[in-house]
Amino acid sequence: MSKNLVIVESPSKSKTIEKYLGNDYKVVSSLGHIRDLTTSGKFGFGVDIENHFKPEYKIIKGKKKLVTELKKDVKNSDFVYLATDPDREGEAISWHLYDTLGLNDNNYKRIVFNEITKDVILNSFSHARKIDNNLVKSQETRRILDRIIGFRLSKLMQSKTEGKSAGRVQSVALKLIVDREREIAAFNIEKYYEIDAHFNDFDAKLDTYNNKKVEIKSIEEAENILNKLDKSFVIENIIKKEKEKKSKFPYTTSTLQQDASTKLNFTSKKTMSIAQKLYEGINLGSETVGLITYMRTDSVRMSDEFIKNTYGYIKENYGDNYIGHVKKSKKTENVQDAHEAIRPTSINRHPDDIKQYLSNDEYKLYRMIYYRALASLMKSAKVEATTIILENNNYKFKSTGQILIFDGYLKVYADYEDNQDKILPVLTTGQNITANLVEYTEHETKPPARYTESKLIKEMEELGIGRPSTYAKTIDTLKERAYVTVTDKKFIPTDIGIDITDRLQAFFKDIINVKYTREMEEDLDKIADGKLVWYNLLDRFYNEFEPKVEIAFKEMEKKPPEETGEMCPNCGNPLVIKQSKYGKFVACSNYPECKYIKPNDDKKEEVIIMKCPNCQDGKIVEKKTRRGKIFYGCNNYPKCKTATWDKPTGELCPNCKSILVESKTGIKCSNCDYIKN
Repeated sequence: MSKNLVIVESPSKSKTIEKYLGNDYKVVSSLGHIRDLTTSGKFGFGVDIENHFKPEYKIIKGKKKLVTELKKDVKNSDFVYLATDPDREGEAISWHLYDTLGLNDNNYKRIVFNEITKDVILNSFSHARKIDNNLVKSQETRRILDRIIGFRLSKLMQSKTEGKSAGRVQSVALKLIVDREREIAAFNIEKYYEIDAHFNDFDAKLDTYNNKKVEIKSIEEAENILNKLDKSFVIENIIKKEKEKKSKFPYTTSTLQQDASTKLNFTSKKTMSIAQKLYEGINLGSETVGLITYMRTDSVRMSDEFIKNTYGYIKENYGDNYIGHVKKSKKTENVQDAHEAIRPTSINRHPDDIKQYLSNDEYKLYRMIYYRALASLMKSAKVEATTIILENNNYKFKSTGQILIFDGYLKVYADYEDNQDKILPVLTTGQNITANLVEYTEHETKPPARYTESKLIKEMEELGIGRPSTYAKTIDTLKERAYVTVTDKKFIPTDIGIDITDRLQAFFKDIINVKYTREMEEDLDKIADGKLVWYNLLDRFYNEFEPKVEIAFKEMEKKPPEETGEMCPNCGNPLVIKQSKYGKFVACSNYPECKYIKPNDDKKEEVIIMKCPNCQDGKIVEKKTRRGKIFYGCNNYPKCKTATWDKPTGELCPNCKSILVESKTGIKCSNCDYIKN
């Protein structure tokens, strides 16, 4: 008997959904994209530039057998439901399946769902629709733009620099990091001084003199003021004000990545990988169910049903006075509100109740998502903010503190928020009070901080660069290309990263910048809304971009290779350091006339720590970065990219079999949260 065929992206998803749908449905997976642009045509773009950038597609390598099996499944089915992810990329995958598998408007429909739970999956069939071609064209245009920019600029960088690639979003993100590094280098550190009065129960800081803000630039000034002060102060004023402390919105992709970075120490790549598993489904013993809604979203909206159930949960567990309200977001630009915020699929699925079914990292991320969504619907906390003004010979000192008078959402969210109350003693206006000590302290102005992964993601989102779903890939590329290093969780551009940024700015400053990239995203949104013809955007862009590329190929100077100071033993020309896809090597500068390559004797000097636990063939050895910083990595690179900054102990983690390393806090796992006692 023929069945209805449902095609999803992930095989783990397909098993869960098939259980929900029953025997009349067969659920199979496309394993993501099945087609991509070819590398034919001008510059290998895979598009016909002269014919409105018409794309030419091919089956992705290794997926021909899968496509053949999908065609058989379609042939043996009465009807096909395309159930790929609920975003533009998912819409594009559905269109590729439709086109490749020979479907027609009579034998298919598109269904979307934001969570993998039985009720939502079954309900999605009652809202089945056709493929949204505007969304498809928007995603297709993005892919073509990235192909054109990536291919042309990457080839340019490879021929003129030591860099391997450049890209529409990648290069703008790199520019942010480089610009910040230059701000830091140009920053003039200045000393300044503060004067503090220390009492038994609190401290106060000098604020004004004769109602003017005090700024102390020298020790002489500080000492002069100290000489005018004594230890006797008068309480001039006490200002008390009740304030509300509001909860935050539920998570979007960007805010989840930011908080996971700062609160859980997860990279954005790791966060998205774990979130994907939580979304696709976890076996809870009696059932397999998706624990969170779709994790690629710009929206902070939550379903009416979830809100209703959560209000009931809050009432039952915390009381009526903890029930809050749905906050309205002021942010509307660039928001794709096709689905919801990231939230638990059921508020009744408490993290501690299902902890036994989750890995440690899955539990941490799910717990954070759960409490963020719960807290967002709870009442604001209330604090009594107190400011005390103290007078001493016309110098005014200030001390501030607060008392929590109603915990509100902090009842459940205190673990994720800094809420250390500074409680001031009970004092009265006009009261005399004696300080234990009045002193000055020296300080320095600080340059802008380098970007952490969390701060870079926040900046990219606020500037409208790229999409939150692409941030993890962008950051990963910057690391893999060695355009940045990460020290103390902060991004530092390498010499290669700085060189590439400067060269791109010399020839493409009108394109590789925040404003142009943001406007491009806005135009892609217009295509998705049916307000802009996709090939008109490509025409406009290409006619501006390609002439600049041709000029750059002609006029950009090729960076000369670095000489080693040695001479070639064969022809007497200088030996230089060259770069290949396998790393650096020393060769004759007279290539191709002389093809001498200096033998690599580095392996004789390798400090072998242990056998590589990942590839098994290589050894973990001591290495150095371009700047001389020591790290430890597999000598089987680039086949194996195992690496760590901390020195391995030679042992493996008993939990995940990764390398144990020596850190400032003791011996810990380089991959999971295991700490050796």
